[in-house]
Amino acid sequence: MWPASEISHQPLDEGDPLPPGHDRVAVQPDPLDSLYREERPSLLRFLSRLTGQDRAEDIVQQVFSRMVGKPISASAPIQAPRAYLRHAARNVLRDEARSAGRRCEHHHVPIEDLSLASGDPVAALEARDRLARIEEAVLRLKPLTREIFLACRLDGYSYAEIAERTGLSVRGVEKQMSRAIKQLGRHLRAHD
Repeated sequence: MWPASEISHQPLDEGDPLPPGHDRVAVQPDPLDSLYREERPSLLRFLSRLTGQDRAEDIVQQVFSRMVGKPISASAPIQAPRAYLRHAARNVLRDEARSAGRRCEHHHVPIEDLSLASGDPVAALEARDRLARIEEAVLRLKPLTREIFLACRLDGYSYAEIAERTGLSVRGVEKQMSRAIKQLGRHLRAHD
């Protein structure tokens, strides 16, 4: 076998076969792939203590998906990768908590967890009638007032968030909510 120095300096004749790997392009290692392989186990252990193993896997995927989606100009070298990833994971958890709060997920009870007793049929009919009256009263509100009322009471948005979404001032949102509550109260008292 020839030494490596001799192989690289030997010229090829026109009829000689090309050396193996002549068509391979030198691939630079992906820094994000390296970061994922190095920091994933540590990040999973950190998140497992906060959320459980299944949720930890999902959050790790979200963190790295966000990093892949960043524009190239924003991807400067990370000085402290472990701290950066933990901070990013906490941000994902915070975003999910806000979203769940808006959807009132903490009030959700799976149907399997409810015990269905043979309830009072008269009470069930009265509750259904009251619900129909409430729905009718909400539908009678002006569209903007209804949108603001439902965003606050159903979706859990704050007055400031509603003001930002609708272009009103916070004071304007408060007035619309006050109007909605008065109209709903009047309608329900008239039909009770």
